[in-house]
Amino acid sequence: MGSHSTPGFKFIKGSLGIRSEHSGHSNGGHSHSHDHGHTHTHDLPDGPGLFDQRDLPMYRTDWNQRGFTVGVGGPVGSGKTALVLALCQLLRDDYGVCVVTNDIFTKEDWEFLNKHNALEAERMRAVETGGCPHAAIREDYSMNMAEVRELTQKYNPDVIFIESGGDNLAANFSRELADFIIYVIDVAGGDKIPRKGGPGVTQSDLLVINKTDLADAVGASLQVMVTDANRMRHDGPVVLTQAKNGIGVQEVASHIFKAKELQQKLSQ
Repeated sequence: MGSHSTPGFKFIKGSLGIRSEHSGHSNGGHSHSHDHGHTHTHDLPDGPGLFDQRDLPMYRTDWNQRGFTVGVGGPVGSGKTALVLALCQLLRDDYGVCVVTNDIFTKEDWEFLNKHNALEAERMRAVETGGCPHAAIREDYSMNMAEVRELTQKYNPDVIFIESGGDNLAANFSRELADFIIYVIDVAGGDKIPRKGGPGVTQSDLLVINKTDLADAVGASLQVMVTDANRMRHDGPVVLTQAKNGIGVQEVASHIFKAKELQQKLSQ
């Protein structure tokens, strides 16, 4: 991967700009606390969000301190872990790959990946968030960032996947943590999900509609889902997958490395 010795970054702003989320945010939001012992705030969105108004990546130069990081989010059971496993299996022979999983009180997802030999165990880390899954990837991502930096220093990987804990359609990654954001929904949730919108659906860099093989069983229309996704995302990229069967995974990987190449080129 391309590395540069001078740390730092510059912002490339979308029409809504890019916000620093590390210390939380209160403008237009509300504050509350959880069992993990700190108070944080949430934005109150005034609509489902627009793809062309999403926070764009930070084109940075500190790749030797934090490798190219891909956030994988989505509701509980949508197939995030299955997609991460499939991506690891696809890429591990030709690329350096590391993974950070997030669960609230367990290491369930890490254990699943380890059981299925996604990567060497040492290349995967588990974060126990102890509270809201979205807080650990947005308002206070310090635990995830620490793992990403340590993995970068130890392995200098081509890509690091951060799998968030399962959350709702309003959850999304901070751009200070994720260079590329994938949001995973699944057909079993119903063909209404794309038109519900929310930052994950509308403002992720890539929307993945998973478990397409279940469409007939649950009475969902893939055509409706794709049409609604394209409309809600203003034709932002959408990929149909069966992660468990490896279908569509190569296309997901192509989007990831295309974004990496562009970001590192613009960082030079």
